[in-house]
Amino acid sequence: MMNSIALPCDGCGQIASAEHLVRRLQRLEWTTRYRPVHINTLLLGAFSPIEEKDFLYSPGDEFHGEAALLLEALGMATTGRAADSVQAEFQRAGFFLTHVLECPLEKESKRESESPTVIAQRLPAVAVRIRRSLKPKRVVLISQALAPVLEEIQTSKLGCPVVLDLGKPFRFDGPAPEHAVARLREALAAAAAD
Repeated sequence: MMNSIALPCDGCGQIASAEHLVRRLQRLEWTTRYRPVHINTLLLGAFSPIEEKDFLYSPGDEFHGEAALLLEALGMATTGRAADSVQAEFQRAGFFLTHVLECPLEKESKRESESPTVIAQRLPAVAVRIRRSLKPKRVVLISQALAPVLEEIQTSKLGCPVVLDLGKPFRFDGPAPEHAVARLREALAAAAAD
């Protein structure tokens, strides 16, 4: 009988089952396909959505949740278009979406009780990745779950400005995300004019 060994996931730091690692590798493959060579705007969330249909780089037929909100904020039409066409447009525009935890926190209770600690633990590695590998022109924080580590993000020397919504992360995971959509659209328009 073979023993399975639980290993920490390189995308989120959680102890991972084989299923977790398979899902991680699938999302990594989808994401890598649409990574721009030169990243103009890095959209940074706290953790990947649980549902594939909410994950921007998923090959599904429709965009929901976080993915739909981001595309709306960026003015990218999705109706009647194949997902890969929309994702390619997102890529060509120099946008890239990633998360501090590249995997979901699968239990809702963990999101509320453990997410600030888990995010804080992953933040140094994410900051290094942003600075050395991604090298965006700006980082936009899109998750209210990043608010507890906002000071650490701002002092982590990412090598580019951090775009905020009145001094806080845009609340795409908040109770009224449509307000975040409108404010992100305005912030990106102002940044493009600079």
